[in-house]
Amino acid sequence: LISSATKSLRMETEILEKKLQDAQMKLAEKDGDKEKEIQGLKRLISELEFQLTMEKNNNESFLDKLRKEIKHKSDELEKLTEERTRLIHSLSQVQEENSLLQDTVRRECAERQGLTAALGRAREQVLELRRLSGTFP
Repeated sequence: LISSATKSLRMETEILEKKLQDAQMKLAEKDGDKEKEIQGLKRLISELEFQLTMEKNNNESFLDKLRKEIKHKSDELEKLTEERTRLIHSLSQVQEENSLLQDTVRRECAERQGLTAALGRAREQVLELRRLSGTFP
């Protein structure tokens, strides 16, 4: 009975030891798989961090270019605004000068009309005097 119980316990122990070995092997495989997965994830993280760094650098470079372009456009706008102001001032002066010239031309035209009318009257008077002096010696 003791021998049979011992034998039964040995067999059960062997079965349990085999199950333990199988479980340890499965656990080791799972640990290996997990380690591989961890390494893969670490590589992926490294790649993503590198991509993120590259994207940040590209974005910073792009932003620097945009800032420079905005500064350039702002400078251009300021120059154009100054030029526009200068041109408006020049236009105002030219318009004022034009107005003065128009007034001068109007006065001279009026004066010329007056002179032309006076000349016409003088011619009529001369002709009248010639006619009258033709009848009187």
